[in-house]
Amino acid sequence: MTQAYYDIFNGDADGICALHQLRLAEPREAVLVTGVKRDIRLLDQVAQVRGGELTVLDISLDSNRGVLVRLLDFCRVFYVDHHYAGDLPVSPNLIAHLDPSPEVCTSLIVDTLLGGRFRAWAVVAAFGDNLHDSARKSAATLHLTEDQMARLRELGELMNYNGYGQTVADLHLPPQELYAAVKPYADPLAFCEESQILPLLRQGFADDLRRAKAVSVLRQTPHGRIFVFPAEKWGSRIAGVFSNEKAREQVDMAHALLVDQGDGSFMVSVRAPLSRRHGADSLCRAFPTGGGRAAAAGINALPGDQVEAFCQKFNEVFSP
Repeated sequence: MTQAYYDIFNGDADGICALHQLRLAEPREAVLVTGVKRDIRLLDQVAQVRGGELTVLDISLDSNRGVLVRLLDFCRVFYVDHHYAGDLPVSPNLIAHLDPSPEVCTSLIVDTLLGGRFRAWAVVAAFGDNLHDSARKSAATLHLTEDQMARLRELGELMNYNGYGQTVADLHLPPQELYAAVKPYADPLAFCEESQILPLLRQGFADDLRRAKAVSVLRQTPHGRIFVFPAEKWGSRIAGVFSNEKAREQVDMAHALLVDQGDGSFMVSVRAPLSRRHGADSLCRAFPTGGGRAAAAGINALPGDQVEAFCQKFNEVFSP
């Protein structure tokens, strides 16, 4: 790899909107490195880069630590994220803006760095990350109507929905294509008016959510609910939106969704209670391939023989 610039970003609403804000402020051509939302070890794809400038957005530093430390010997890295990071590597080649606060997403950090120049896109991302209060607070300076706010919310949720899947082939659009579609638009409301992509995502979203709502709760306690989806593509695609919706239904309860991956393992999405946004990350990090942030976290591949242990840990973490 010899290209000087690399933009490495999570394939969900937050990663795409964070990059979009930065490139509206500082346009440049770069190699795009992304994937499905759960594909967070993206630095593995650029491990051999030498002499490059890397912008890394919305993926856990802790999950990419080993490759990052090696890259810092050869590359300059600009890193912005809101997930658990652990200890920060010490290097003159690293500029990091990290904030794991439960009410913050990566796009809101970028918004602060840019002085609010493209704030509407940060609002889109916050809605996509189920940070509705943060989205509305950030949008206060934009003087939007309720209809405009609703359109930004829908856009964020649809962009986030498009990031979920076991592979890029499961998605309606590869994240690079969705980023390319929003790239010409400084105003997300203009994108909403003119894009031919939103009807596609809107229909897919409606179809997948209809199937999801037919699923009954697997386990319920006074403190949380656990659901299981079958090994179907729609289950992987709607997992994040479904989890966020259930969290909003019962703000004092924790939620977990296990999606059968058809190989003896489950993809897990966890949402801490919206009334006390903590515990999701520690729960998921207790299992291999787990990680995330305090309010929302996940496990990429929970072995089937650990499901009972997960359920017990879920009750332990979220019981008062």
